[in-house]
Amino acid sequence: MLAKRIIPCLDVKDGRTVKGVNFVDLRDAGDPVELAWQYSQQGADELVFLDITATHEKRKTTIELVKAVARQVNIPFTIGGGINELKDAEVLLHAGADKISINSAAVRNPKLIDELARSFGRQFVVVAVDTRAVDGKNFVYLRGGRDKTEIQTEDWVKEAEQRGAGEILLTSMDHDGTKNGFDNMFLKKINESIHIPLIASGGAGQQQHFVDVFQQTNVDAALAASVFHYGEILIPELKETLRTNGIVVR
Repeated sequence: MLAKRIIPCLDVKDGRTVKGVNFVDLRDAGDPVELAWQYSQQGADELVFLDITATHEKRKTTIELVKAVARQVNIPFTIGGGINELKDAEVLLHAGADKISINSAAVRNPKLIDELARSFGRQFVVVAVDTRAVDGKNFVYLRGGRDKTEIQTEDWVKEAEQRGAGEILLTSMDHDGTKNGFDNMFLKKINESIHIPLIASGGAGQQQHFVDVFQQTNVDAALAASVFHYGEILIPELKETLRTNGIVVR
């Protein structure tokens, strides 16, 4: 049985880590470089860095900041935000990324997934999906949750896998920042429909939520932000709780 992964996420805007509720009302959560170092020391399995306004502001990810973070971590490092072509991914790879995360650009140009997987290998490509339930169906949202598409989330996730995605990072916008727990029913449905690792995101508020998401959905990893940034959950304690509940962690 593969060990489950715990992944802190740095949502970065204007050089600072931020966190909101349901993708709005962002507040400061600290220096990304400092936080990255702390997580690396605490035993996080991976780190995700998302430049959350790069796509909306039509610019590239802030490379100098990425390099500064990469120097602080000795764990796999995923970077997303403003990646629209192979060249963008190449720059991030040289800056210290182990994987890249694509979201809006992949929906607009699905062939980008094929190209990235061909050029760098599937393990390098994480397709991030922001999803929200509307009238009982889950739809894909773009540009940091600003734009609704008519694409149903389950269909898109399957297509992303077929095109060469190595992992799916699924964020429930309805649960994001609420601290009421992950969207376990939907995560289970998605996880059973694909054959690549699924990272659950959106809703972590207490240690039990991580226990629930692994036990109820069998996802490969759980990602969270504010509960880690503000010290509400410490990663060593969380891993101990997971072990106590029979969940294999590193």
